[in-house]
Formats: sequence, C-alpha cells, structure tokens
Amino acid sequence: MAMRQNNKVIITCAVTGAIHTPTMSPHLPITPKEIADAAVGAAEAGAAIVHLHARDPVDGRPTQDPKYFREFAPEIASRSDVVINFTTGGSPTMSIEERLQPTLQLKPEVASLNMGSMNFGMYPMLSRYKDWKYDWEQPYLAGSDDRIFRNTFRDIQYILESCSANQTRFEIECYDIGHLYTAAHFLERQIVKPPLFIQSVFGLLGGIGPHPEDVMQMKRTADRLFGDDYVWSVLGAGRNQMPLITMSAIMGGNCRVGIEDSLWDGRGTLARSNADQVRRIRGILEALSLEVATPDEARALLGLKGRDKVGF
Repeated sequence: MAMRQNNKVIITCAVTGAIHTPTMSPHLPITPKEIADAAVGAAEAGAAIVHLHARDPVDGRPTQDPKYFREFAPEIASRSDVVINFTTGGSPTMSIEERLQPTLQLKPEVASLNMGSMNFGMYPMLSRYKDWKYDWEQPYLAGSDDRIFRNTFRDIQYILESCSANQTRFEIECYDIGHLYTAAHFLERQIVKPPLFIQSVFGLLGGIGPHPEDVMQMKRTADRLFGDDYVWSVLGAGRNQMPLITMSAIMGGNCRVGIEDSLWDGRGTLARSNADQVRRIRGILEALSLEVATPDEARALLGLKGRDKVGF
C-alpha cells in the first residue's frame, strides 16, 4: 500500500482551468500576470505544486498557445521554488497535438495526463449562470452534452513517448476505475516508470462519483495495481473539494485544490484566490497533526528531475 512518508502531505493547486468560464467568477485568473501572481500566492500559502492552464488574455478562452506559458512560467520560477506542472489536457475541444505543445517545448518537471476518453458534462452549469460576458462561453458549456474528451491509448502513448527525452513526469489523472487499469497497462509496458503520481478525480459528470465509497474503491484498486509504486492524491470537483481531499489525507493520500476544480471557499462563498483554498486545506491538515510538504520534499517523493532541467 502506498502511504505518505514522514507525515508530509503534498498540496497541488490548480490555478486556472478549462472547466469554468470567466463570467462564473471575477476571481478566476485570466492574463499571464494574473496566473503567475495566483500561482506564487498559492505557493506562499503552502502548495508544493502548481498546475497550470493558459487563457487568451483578451476573452479568457482556454488556449494551449505556448507563448502564454512562456510568459507566466519563468515569472513563477523567478519568484518561487514551487514545482510547475503544465496541462496536456487543455480543453476537450483541442487536438492532442495542440494540447501537447507547451509541455513538449518548455519541458516542465510535471505535466498532467488523462488516462481515458470520456463524456465531460459541463452543461448543468448553464442553469446557474445567465449573464455571459463573452460570446463563446454559453455555447462552450452547452456543447458539452455532445462532446467526448478524447484520450485514446494512442494519444496517451504519443504524449508519454514525445516527452520521455524531456524527463517530464506525469500527474496521471484518473476519472474512473478503468483509468487506473490503463495506467497499469502503460506501467507494465514500461512506457511509464514508478513512482506513478495518481490523481484520482471525483464528482465530474461523466466520471466516477463523489461518494466516500467511490473514493475507497479507487484507493483499494490503486493499491492492488501499484502497491508501493505510486503516490496517491485526490481532486474533488466543486462542493466535493474539501470533504474528499480531507478524506484523502486521512487515508494516507495527498490533496489538490484550486479554482480550476472549485470556484468556492465554503458554502455560498466564492474563493477570492487560489491561496484561500490552500490555506483552508492547510489548516485542516495541521489540525490532523499532518505536515505540508515543501516543493523539494515533493520533488524527492515523486522522483522529479529538478527545476534546473526545465526549458523556461
């Protein structure tokens, strides 16, 4: 069974993602400067890893144009020793080649990698928002009832093999039990090497649900498949964020927070920053007599190449 070492918990903070649109929260970082400031704030609050998407600064649309990553990544690195983690998920509307470019070109220590194609339903959010600032937002959410987030075996292998020379390791995102078996398949073929950083995702429509039994099933399956060859973390979407990551911490796992995963900081209260969410889970962890891992402790636990070997 994979358990934490030395009572340390890795906090990952997902700063801005493709799920939420700018209208949904005035606190969503959009410009490269806002993203850099949010990432540094999260690191100062206790995040060991920051997970980064990019947005078009003109209208907030998700983008994988490497030029935006080249703006905020060096800025973050100059102000913090936090581990920088790029998305290869991008958005379900993007091609696999487009999604890969920032990681391929800038060679971060960590990048996310989704372990399977899936329905990715964001359309229920439409009932909660009426006034849209940009013309792309409402159709983007509405179209998710007929959209498949493509991550085929060939796509996954393409990303893994394209980045192998970069020594980038992966936050392996598993939205359902079958995704764990896909990760085990690539481990058996030695296309990925241990320790695997397994990020279990709960509560997104199209993936596994947020019930505690779902969390326990995911952990039991990962323990059986990977034994001591993995590090476990939990992402709870929306209102499931704090309950499920607290459960993860109690079970020996790690935690992911951030405005990408939830706009909220408590019932009915929008998170004013990513740092707010980091501080909230840090307080919970410390109340449980757990310690927050530093970036260098996270690097050691995950077997990362080090910040001096990135391409930015």
